[in-house]
Amino acid sequence: MNSILKSVNGFISSESAREYAKKEFNAILWIALITITALLLDKVFTLFRLWSKASKIPGPPCNSFFGHGNLGSRENFIDLLSESHDKYGSVFKLWLGPTQLLVSMKDPTLIKDMLSKAGDKLPCIGKAFRLAFGRSSLFFCSYDQAQKGRESLALELDDKMLGRANVIPKNVVDCITEGVDASMSTGSVDCKLISQHMAFTILGTTLFGDTFLAWSKATFYEELLMMIAKDASFWASYRFTPFWKRGFWKYQSLCTELKCLTLDIVQQCGKNYKLFCHKDQNSHIGTAKVGIKAASGAPPSSGVEMQDNFFYQELGGDLIAREEPCGNIMGLMFHGCIATTSLIGSILERLVADAEMQDKIYSEIMKVKKGSVREDQDVEEMLLLLATIYESARLLPAGPLLQRCSLKDDLILKNGMLIPAGALLVVPAQLLQMDGSSWGSDASKFNPYRFLSKAGKGSDLVQDTSFTGFTSSYYQI
Repeated sequence: MNSILKSVNGFISSESAREYAKKEFNAILWIALITITALLLDKVFTLFRLWSKASKIPGPPCNSFFGHGNLGSRENFIDLLSESHDKYGSVFKLWLGPTQLLVSMKDPTLIKDMLSKAGDKLPCIGKAFRLAFGRSSLFFCSYDQAQKGRESLALELDDKMLGRANVIPKNVVDCITEGVDASMSTGSVDCKLISQHMAFTILGTTLFGDTFLAWSKATFYEELLMMIAKDASFWASYRFTPFWKRGFWKYQSLCTELKCLTLDIVQQCGKNYKLFCHKDQNSHIGTAKVGIKAASGAPPSSGVEMQDNFFYQELGGDLIAREEPCGNIMGLMFHGCIATTSLIGSILERLVADAEMQDKIYSEIMKVKKGSVREDQDVEEMLLLLATIYESARLLPAGPLLQRCSLKDDLILKNGMLIPAGALLVVPAQLLQMDGSSWGSDASKFNPYRFLSKAGKGSDLVQDTSFTGFTSSYYQI
C-alpha cells in the first residue's frame, strides 16, 4: 500500500514539475515576443517619423518603396542634382531607400550653417577607411580630434615647407619625366595613370624627401595603395565581418603588407635623417649629403636640405608612438594622391584639347626661365599657368560631393527647414563652382583668363583678386 502511495505522489510531483516548467517556458516566450514586438514597433515609429519630417522637404516624388533606384554614374548623378536644384530650389531631397534620405544643398548661407551643425562623417565611409588603413586621428574620427590633429599637421607643414611650397626640385621633375616617357614608349598613354604617378611622386618626395625617389618599392606601394582603397567599400558593405570569405582574408593580408611598406619607408627616412645629423655634427653640409647618398642610393639634390626629412623628424616620431601610426600616413598619402591626381588629370585633359593655350603657357614658362638665374622656378611667377590650374580646379573639384550627416540630432537650418537625424547631407561643389551668378554667363566653359586682368596701359597680366575663393594676393610679372 505504501509503495502505491509513493508512486502516486511521485507521479503528481513530476506532473507539477512539468507543468511548472511549461509555464516558465511560456513566460519566457511571452517576454521574448513582447520585447521583439516593442523593438519592431519602435523601428516602425522611427521610420514613420522620418517619413513625416522628410515630407516637408521639397523633392521629386518617389514611385517605389525602395527609393529612386539606380542613380547612374557620377556624371549622371551630378546632372540629376543640377536639374533637381533648378526645379526644387536650393534644398531638395532624394530617397535612396526606405530609410536612406539624401538632402542636397546649394545655398552658400545654408551650407555654412549645415557644416557648423553637422559634424559627423558617414559611418560606412569611416568603416571602409578603418578597414583599409586602420584608425586615424586625421580622418574619420571625432570632429574635435580631427580638427586638432589637422591644425597641428598644418603648422608643421607650413613651418617646414615655407619658401619651397611652390617649387618642385629638378630631380623630382626628372623622375616624373622618365615615368611619362616610359608610358609613351608603349604606344598608349593613359592620362589618369600619368596623373596618378605624378601626384604620388610629388606627394611622396614632399613628405619623405629624396629617400622616396630611391625607394625600390615605390611603384608597388602606389599600386597596392590604390588597389586596397578601391576594394575597401566592398568589404565594408558587409554588416558583419565576412570572416567566412577567402577574399576577405586575402584583402586583410594586402592591408598588412601596405602597413609594413609604410613603416619601411618611414624607417628608411629616419635612418637617413639620423645619418645626416651625425655627419653634420662632424663635418660640413657637403659631407653630410654624401652620407645621405651612401645610405639611400639617391643623388643629393642641390635644393634639398635636412628639412626634407621633416616628416619623420617632426611627425613620424610622434605618429609611431601612437596606437596605429600607419593610419595617418596612409590616409594622408591616399587623400593627397586622389585630390592631386584629379587636378592634374583635369589640367592635362583641357590642355590637350587646347593647343593654343599650350603654346601660350610654354611661352610664359620660357620667358620666366630666361629672366631668372635660378634653376627651380616658382609657379607663382607664371600667372597664366597658375590661372589654368585655378580654372581646372574650379570646373572639376577633387571632391564633387561634400558629405556630412548628423547621426543623433535633427538639424534646423536658418531658413527654418528641419533635416531629420541620419540623413545624408551633400553639397555639390562642382555645381557651386559653375554657378552663373558667381562666375558669369560662361561659368561652364574653360576660361583661365577669368582669373587674370590687364595691368593698366601695358599688356602684362595680373591676377584678378575678385575671386577670393581661390587667391587673395596680387602679383604682376
